[in-house]
This record gives sequence, structure tokens and C-alpha cells, in this order.
Amino acid sequence: MRTRVPASRVLDELSDIDAANVARCARVLLRHPLLRPGGPDGDLLPLVYRYRVPLQEVFAALLGYRLVVQRRFARLHKAGPGAGAHRGEPGMTPRSYAYLCLVMAALTGVGRQVLLSRLVADVRSAGSEAGLAVTDDLADRRALTAALRHLIGLGVITETDGSVAGAEALITIDTDLLGQLLVGAPAEAGSAAELVAGAAGAGTVEHAVRRRLVENPVTLHGDLDPEHRDWLLRGQRRESVLLERCFGLVTEIRAEGVAVTDPEEYLTDVVFPGTGTIARIALLALPDLLDAPTRGDGRVPLTRVRLRVVCDRLVEDYPSAWSRQATEDMGSLVSLVADLLVRLGLAEPDGDGWLLSPAAHRWLPRPDDTPGRAPEPAAAAPEPGWSLFDTDEEGTP
Repeated sequence: MRTRVPASRVLDELSDIDAANVARCARVLLRHPLLRPGGPDGDLLPLVYRYRVPLQEVFAALLGYRLVVQRRFARLHKAGPGAGAHRGEPGMTPRSYAYLCLVMAALTGVGRQVLLSRLVADVRSAGSEAGLAVTDDLADRRALTAALRHLIGLGVITETDGSVAGAEALITIDTDLLGQLLVGAPAEAGSAAELVAGAAGAGTVEHAVRRRLVENPVTLHGDLDPEHRDWLLRGQRRESVLLERCFGLVTEIRAEGVAVTDPEEYLTDVVFPGTGTIARIALLALPDLLDAPTRGDGRVPLTRVRLRVVCDRLVEDYPSAWSRQATEDMGSLVSLVADLLVRLGLAEPDGDGWLLSPAAHRWLPRPDDTPGRAPEPAAAAPEPGWSLFDTDEEGTP
């Protein structure tokens, strides 16, 4: 039985090359917690399998995560986001997530293959048993299809014949992958809230704080429990070294908290600043949005009316700079800008409005501290006179 490795020494016994490979694999697993051949970055699965022992030590020691590695897949059991999370899988709505849970429940009892019609019937039956209002309208069909597409993307189910978007299809289930999806233990939870809390499992103080640093772009001291905040304040420099060495992440320490960035933007699912209309308007709106009184914790209250006024002004001042489709519905544009700021960790919902994080000041434009200067006048040509290097007409000094 191997002795547990202290967090500060997880890569000490490896050569520089091996340590770099472990860090590379760790980044891949953070980005794709279910790694498999044919999926994103699936070609690195053999390398993950080769370094499975040090990888398991890294995740266990630093984050308290369990890593399962087999030749066919690798599954990093990350902690769930817990209640109040604002980010999810692109294209998945709350209704889609509800259907995802129902589909997973139905798949556990159908074997390795099932017809789509049978699966849909089982899903509706499971929904009725759970007390959910399951219908057959267009919105529910789209939510169910999104849930099935998500499982196809993970490799859990395969369209063997037909399509899940059609009238009928034969679906093949990878039961090994299906068994690895859930982080929490449903049998041990007495309610949905207990299941969510169990999956989020904070663990030790150091694990809880490091998870926040790794999984979120901004961690404010004011958002942490006193014990967690004190631990982070005592070891911010040490944690900066660990996160960069093991995951390639760069930390920026400020009085209000810590911002963590990935220079390669590989671990970033939302790139900011971005090139799209929503991202550019969000960036250009920040100076005006932050030009307001702050609360004691450094946050700036923001109402929907104020955000609408700033967005309207940007669209009117630079009409040719934006996508016409994005600016046709200003109400929708305001919602998308706010949603982007929330997903970036730069804002959080607060009643009918939001609270802008102190970290948003990071994106304010700064004047150039080395402004251009007018060129100095050229030195005047020396007046003619005798020089040590003068020559006479014959070329002799």
C-alpha cells in the first residue's frame, strides 16, 4: 500500500520530463473528466494510462478527487458544483438536465441495447414516478433529445441504427461508462438536496479551497468561510507554485482575492475578451458599469436598467461594429451580456440585478505609461573647422 504523498511533494520523485507529462495529462482530465478513444483529446488516453499512478496521487493529494483509469477510458470524479451553480453544459437547459437524470435512471435497467421508443416510454414512466410533469410537446421533445445527444457525446450511448432525433432508433449502451457518470451515491441520499450536497463534497479545507481556485476564474476572500479564507491567506504563494507546476495555471493575487488564468486558454470554456458581439459589448461596458458606488466588500450593484442604458449607448455609438442579428433584440442582448459576466465569475445574480465582482476592474483599459514623445530635433551639423582626421587635397593628413 502506497503512503499518501503530501500535496507539496506530489511530483518530486519524477524527472522534469515525466513531471511535465503528468501536468499535461492532468490538464486534459480537468478539461475532459471522461476521457475515451474517439472523444476530445482521446489520443492522450495511453499517456494517461502510463502515468495513472502519479496522476491519481496528484488529484487525491491536491483536490481530493478520485481518478479511475482503464485502458478504455479515464474518469476523473470531480466534485459537483453544488446548489446555486450558474454554469452548465452548453445547449443544456434545466429541463434537459431533468431528462438527463431520467434517461440515466432508465438506462440502468435495459441492458446493452434498447429501442428509442422503449427508452422514451421508460423515461416518461420514471418521470411520473418522480412526480414530474412529463409531456410530449415540442419543448419536452427538444429537452429529451438534448439529453440523449449529451450522452452520445460522452460515448455512453451510440446510435447503432437510426437517430435519436427521428421516429425510431436502436441504441447501444456502454454500461461501463454509464456506471462511471454519477459522482454522488443515490442510494445514500434521502433527497435531491442531499444528493447534490454529497456530490459537491467539500472535503478538507485545503481541498475545498484548491477546488475553488482550479474550477473558478475568481475566488474572493469575502466569499470564503473564515477558516477557508485564513488558510488561503497564509498559503497564497505556495498555492500559486503548486497550481502552476501541476496544472499550468497562473494566479494573480489581489487584496480582494485570487484570479486564476490559463495562459493557453485550454482550461477556459469561455474565452474573454472574445471576438463576438456579446463579448465585445460586455468588455466595453465594464468601465461605465464599474463607475458607481461600491459596497463594503468591493462589489458594485448593477440593475438591469443601468445595463440596458450602457448597452444601448454602445450599440448607438458604434452601429456598424456589431452583428445585426445580435442587436435586433436589445432585451435579449442585455440578458446575454449579463449571462456572460456571470459565467466568467465577474458578476453574480442579486435579486432582479447583479453584483459586479472587484475582479472586473482587471479588464478596465489602462493608459499607456510610456506615451509617445515628439522626436527630438536632429543635432546641428558641426561648423567647418580643423579636425585631427582632416585630409589635404592629396589625401594625406
